[in-house]
Amino acid sequence: MAARTPMLPPNPNPNPNLTTCTTQTLTPPPPPPPQQPGTDMTGICFRDQLWLNTYPLDRNLVFDYFALSPFYDPTCNNEQLRMNNIHPLDEGHLSKMMGTEYILSEVMEPNLFVIRKQKRDPEKTIPAAMLTYYVLDGSIYQAPQLSNVFASRIGRSLYYISNAFSIASSKLEKVGYVEGESDGAATDVKAGKEAIDLKEVKRLDHILASLQRKLGPAPPPPPFPEGYIPPHPSEAENGPETQQGTEPQLPVMDPIIDQGPSKRLRIE
Repeated sequence: MAARTPMLPPNPNPNPNLTTCTTQTLTPPPPPPPQQPGTDMTGICFRDQLWLNTYPLDRNLVFDYFALSPFYDPTCNNEQLRMNNIHPLDEGHLSKMMGTEYILSEVMEPNLFVIRKQKRDPEKTIPAAMLTYYVLDGSIYQAPQLSNVFASRIGRSLYYISNAFSIASSKLEKVGYVEGESDGAATDVKAGKEAIDLKEVKRLDHILASLQRKLGPAPPPPPFPEGYIPPHPSEAENGPETQQGTEPQLPVMDPIIDQGPSKRLRIE
C-alpha cells in the first residue's frame, strides 16, 4: 500500500502578525479630462507643415487643421458634431446647442481665416464672444484682446513720455552746472557772446557803407541868413543845464522860419 501524507490539523491559534495575500483585479484610473486652452496664449503660434503639404487649406478643412493646435478646446460643441460625422461648422446644428463653440467669422482663401470662440446661453439670444484666433498663411495665432492692446499702447506712451522728461531734466542739470562754474569759465562764455555781437556790428556797418556808396554824398546844408550869429560851441555844449541858474532868456528864434511881414513906418 502506498503511504499517505498525514494532513496537518488546522492551527487553532493563528498568528495575528501574519498576513494573507489576496489577489484583486485593479481597474485602470479614468483618463484625465482634456485640458482647456488658456485665455492668454498670444505668445505662441502653431504650424503643421506636414498637414499643409498633404491637405489644402480651405473653408472646409480649416477647422480640422485648427483642431490640431493647442488653442482648440475639445469640450466644445464642434467636437460633438465631429463625433457624429457632421461638419463641425454647421450653423444649423450649432444654433440648437448650448455651450462653447467655434465659428468661422471671416475668410480670405487661402491666406486668412478668422475663427471666433463664443458661448451660447439659453437666456441670451446673441452668443457672447470669448476669444478670436486667425490662421495666417498656415500659422495659427490668438488675437490679443482690446484691453490688452490699449494697456500696451498706453504703457509704451508713458515710457516715451518719462524718457523725454528724463532727457529734459538731464539737460537742465547741465545748464545749472554751467552756470555754477568758476568765474573764468563765465568770462569765456561772455567773451564768446561779445565776439558774436562784434560780428553782427561789422555786418551792419558793411551794409550801411554799401548803401551810402549807392546813394552818394549828402547835399550841403543851406547858408545862414545875414545877421545871424551862431551860438558859441561852449554855450551849445552847456545847453540849458547852465542856463537854469541864470536869468531866464527868451527862446532863440530860428531865422529860417518866416516870422511874418516886417513892420513898416507909417507915413503921415
